[in-house]
Amino acid sequence: MRGNAVRHSPQEAPTIRNLIRSGENDCCWIFATEYTNLLTDTQLGAYRKDGFLVVENVFDQAMLDRLRKVVAELIAGAADVTDHTDVYDLEPTHTPQQPRVRRIKTPHKLHPLFWEVVKHPKLTSILRSLLGPNVRLHGSKLNMKLPHCGAAVEWHQDWAFYPHTNDDILAVGVMLDDVEEDNGPLLALPGTHRIDKIWDHHQDGRFCGAMDPAATPDLDYSKAVACTGKAGSCSFHHVRLVHGSSTNKSDKPRQLMLYECAAADAWPLLRFSTLEEYDGRMICGESTIEPRTERVPIRMPLPPALAEGSIYENQTALRNRYFETKRAVT
Repeated sequence: MRGNAVRHSPQEAPTIRNLIRSGENDCCWIFATEYTNLLTDTQLGAYRKDGFLVVENVFDQAMLDRLRKVVAELIAGAADVTDHTDVYDLEPTHTPQQPRVRRIKTPHKLHPLFWEVVKHPKLTSILRSLLGPNVRLHGSKLNMKLPHCGAAVEWHQDWAFYPHTNDDILAVGVMLDDVEEDNGPLLALPGTHRIDKIWDHHQDGRFCGAMDPAATPDLDYSKAVACTGKAGSCSFHHVRLVHGSSTNKSDKPRQLMLYECAAADAWPLLRFSTLEEYDGRMICGESTIEPRTERVPIRMPLPPALAEGSIYENQTALRNRYFETKRAVT
């Protein structure tokens, strides 16, 4: 792997900037705000070029303590279940006596604190800088990698799971623990979001939510960059960026709260519920019923995966697994 993601502190940024549009297909908005947490031109340029960014010190210790308390309570609730549910995705070694949860699904529906986090002024300032003034929550999940465990996530693009009318969409990773090289950090392939392509995420003609490394000779996985940072830092990665993560090889846990955020005029091509529910997920700004359409590569995630549910279940259908291969070699 090639180093770590460049990390920046939001305190570096100035208070007020002007609206900027850069590049024919490469747009970002920067606007006046009372907060001093907007990204610098260097940070914005890095995100446009590489497709990801790590920002330090977005959340303080008090917020982390509150989040960890709520997460611990949710994990304790997994003692009452023996199989995957609408709330829990379980490790194969899970037992009621020793709950082992690898994902909590849609936590923003389970506790108001998760909405408070995504609407925090520091985070919304960054989201507006990257997506524009009107931002909607597409979804959320809390991924957990236990020490010396934690399922790997094979290489994929989030775009394969939820194509929209345009790709002004990203995922925020709120680090609840220190994320280090050996505890399963998100691994990003720089610049892959700018390639006019959606790689195939199918196995035997059905969606599986993963890319066969043998079928992607145009990608050099050795150039992946680890998105590491101290607890309270946040990673931001573009919806079309190729990324994955290995197992946790350390004795430290890794909890990553993920928010999928979209420009309000990026409308989903699948699984639309109701306008009221859709508008209810606005993080900041105003909703719209006028989708913005862009020329973007799209392959629908159909037919659906044989093992539906979370990405972990989807990816069980993939036969040629990059991270398992790497573990076998080492």
